[in-house]
Amino acid sequence: MSGALKDRLAAQARAEGFAAMGVCRPDAIPQAPARLAAFVERGWHGQMAWMAERMGWRGNPAALWPEARSVVMLAEPYTPAHDPLAVLARPDRGAISVYAQNRDYHDVLKARLKRLGRWLLDQVPGEAIKVFVDTAPVMEKPLAQAAGLGWQGKHTNLLGQGLGNWFFLGAIFTTVELPPDAPGAEHCGSCTACLDACPTGAFPAPFQLDARRCISYLTIEHKGPVDEGLRPLMGNRIYGCDDCLGVCPWNKFAVAAREVKYAARPDLIAPKLADLAGLNDAGFRALFSGSPIKRIGRDRFVRNVCYAIGNSGDKTLIGPVQRLVSDPDPTVAEAARWAVARLSRAQ
Repeated sequence: MSGALKDRLAAQARAEGFAAMGVCRPDAIPQAPARLAAFVERGWHGQMAWMAERMGWRGNPAALWPEARSVVMLAEPYTPAHDPLAVLARPDRGAISVYAQNRDYHDVLKARLKRLGRWLLDQVPGEAIKVFVDTAPVMEKPLAQAAGLGWQGKHTNLLGQGLGNWFFLGAIFTTVELPPDAPGAEHCGSCTACLDACPTGAFPAPFQLDARRCISYLTIEHKGPVDEGLRPLMGNRIYGCDDCLGVCPWNKFAVAAREVKYAARPDLIAPKLADLAGLNDAGFRALFSGSPIKRIGRDRFVRNVCYAIGNSGDKTLIGPVQRLVSDPDPTVAEAARWAVARLSRAQ
């Protein structure tokens, strides 16, 4: 019964738009607690205090919801239709991570997970589910590898032979007993493309990430001024970074995105830094309504824009950033002064 139910669930997942589904037990990642503890002990989580909180739940999914008998992991592709790294050659434009160039995936993916979960409950009345999209203490990537969706590459992101690495992960915890899949095996081989591509050297070793040097962390999670030694290495990346994802050779097998809400908005593929520097709070909220970018707020976003302007070498941008040197937010004002000084020295 459970095997047939799993097959029907997988078919329903494909009908919902998911590219792949796998199942594991809640206790399928026994190595996670020690790895998480080592990560936090080294301080690699930076200001992300939530990584250190509730480590018991995060490292042990079975403790998060003891009644759960199966974890259903699902992959939803957001593969870009354009070259995501092309904007890096346009220093007067801002580089926004592909996943944030349209609607907030949390909302889109959670709605899809809930529909699939309701379908499952209709098949087995009396059972229960919980759905998660990276806002709860759930380690989706190790669970997805345990469920056979792929493996965590040397850049620590999940990739799959038939998926590439442009996909979101969602989880359905359920009291339903489903047959587990074989875990994914690592197929990175001798390739180091992702490690070599990192602008800030955020990988101390293959399969390890020091978030404090990661541009995605610096532009999204880090509050206050960014270390001056790292700012020049950020280039024109103003929200996230796709370098390690974009160079992965497995992307030649990437699955096309089916959800139109993930298709890049034309105005966010390569927005002008001069325009973004002029955003006030209301303008920021209007531009990024429904976007994951809205979460970091205007001040942190404009701080990032100032760093990008300072790295542009384009003296025509002194005017737009000069207006921010007296910004009410002290971090923005300091970033603007840094940018003006850097541009003034540019040859």
